[in-house]
Amino acid sequence: MIISDEHRERYERHLFLPEVGEEGVARLFESRVLIVGLGGLGSPVALYLAAAGLGTIGILDDDKVSLSNLQRQVIHSKIGKLKTESAERVITRLNPDVRVIELPQRLTSENVEETFYYGWDVVVDCCDNVKTRYLLNRACMYHKIPLIHGSVASFEGQVTTFVRGKGPCYQCLYPNEPLDRPHRPGGVLGVVPGIIGMLQATEALKVILEIGELLVGRLLVFNALALKFQELPITRDSSCPVCSMVYGA
Repeated sequence: MIISDEHRERYERHLFLPEVGEEGVARLFESRVLIVGLGGLGSPVALYLAAAGLGTIGILDDDKVSLSNLQRQVIHSKIGKLKTESAERVITRLNPDVRVIELPQRLTSENVEETFYYGWDVVVDCCDNVKTRYLLNRACMYHKIPLIHGSVASFEGQVTTFVRGKGPCYQCLYPNEPLDRPHRPGGVLGVVPGIIGMLQATEALKVILEIGELLVGRLLVFNALALKFQELPITRDSSCPVCSMVYGA
């Protein structure tokens, strides 16, 4: 990538960083990130990755914007729009350099391979469906794609990063996959998914730029009421069926 004068001005604060520089700006522009879920977590992830100059952002969600979303899903404003369409407009307005791939669907076992056909460098798990998280974990481990996981509930949130060959996977953290049941939305303080989403975006940028220490083998838990972070170790489960499949153990 040849960095133009306009790019130099837009990304000058990245160019000032020796850990990023011209090579990092070019690497970001050539990268492809999939965001699964465009709610409270996916909104800040999409905004910050677009602002950072990601070349291609995939956005996957089958839902439409409702009035109750607007308390925390900051990328949306128009009720009744598909979330992928709503987010695409904001992303391209924020940074027209970004190519957006809209995937207005729910991730299923029938379309997961087609979804991963695009060759993502990083996948960010921003979904609120537990079954989808297990499916996403299996797909990322199989395709050797780093997975940035985030989740929130009430005043708390958590984030971690799963990288095949460097630590545990999602099923190591939560071994027992639940039975299929309807999702029941709960309360959440609007800013909490924003904080967790920004942490997920940070991890995604670190993966792409190959800088810093990732949250591999570490679960970062945030409590908004106490305004505290707690770090918990995660180890690989020797009986994990996903790890056994991908490692051949």
